[in-house]
Amino acid sequence: MNRAGTLSPLPPFLVEVNHWLEGAVAFLTGFGIGGGVGLAFLNVVARFIFNIGLDWAFEVTKYLFIWSAFFGAVLCFREGCHIRVTLVLDLLPPKFQKWVQLVGEVVILLYLSIVTYFSYLFIFDPDLGVKASGEINVDVGIPMWIPYLILPIAGVLGGYFGILHLIEILMTPPEKLGRLDREMEELLE
Repeated sequence: MNRAGTLSPLPPFLVEVNHWLEGAVAFLTGFGIGGGVGLAFLNVVARFIFNIGLDWAFEVTKYLFIWSAFFGAVLCFREGCHIRVTLVLDLLPPKFQKWVQLVGEVVILLYLSIVTYFSYLFIFDPDLGVKASGEINVDVGIPMWIPYLILPIAGVLGGYFGILHLIEILMTPPEKLGRLDREMEELLE
């Protein structure tokens, strides 16, 4: 299925990989939120009922929420849930709409590539990267490059879903692109 819930123009093996990946990202998003809420609740109970503060719980909760936010953003990117301003796009003929969407998708992929590249350098650069610095989180005792790892992971996942969307745009006739987006908006309302 594509963003509009119709049959995908993608090969069957990519549809299967995509389905599995979407499920994994959705699970990780839910796990991060649920785990963060559960751990925050446990920390509040421990602190106010038993007078024992779990110092590490705040840090782990923070990392779980951050990772779930990035995974949720990737999932929204795949599903087309992010806010878009389509006022000018809707005024164009279908053929130009397709070209504008293609250019927009390429710009998004370039942006994701740049962010992914520099986040990778931020973590793994042999001279200046967080991993090379050996910085450790005092409360949790884990290397600081591990929490930052979500940046290139989300960039790669977003790039993968962006490429799939680019393929869907290329393989969908121009007349159906605008109609499918409007149908999706009606479903979201």
